[in-house]
Amino acid sequence: MIIIRLDRVLADRKMRLNDLAAQVGISNVNLSYLKTGKVKAVRFSTLNAICKVLKCQPGDILEYAEDEDEEDGKMNDDEPQIN
Repeated sequence: MIIIRLDRVLADRKMRLNDLAAQVGISNVNLSYLKTGKVKAVRFSTLNAICKVLKCQPGDILEYAEDEDEEDGKMNDDEPQIN
């Protein structure tokens, strides 16, 4: 599974979610979904914009960890996508 570390990067930069949303051009709701890991996809353009504003690398925001469902080959498609 992919773990979203956006909250940690925002704290390091002393930036609020609302400020990032405004600078990236994404809704607060969608950015909140991303921050809490309630998405199954993120566009590269969105990731690029977030990294540009936060002056970070994608690996600072995203982390891979093996999940029990992945071991069985199962995937959860119930989560929303961010465009």
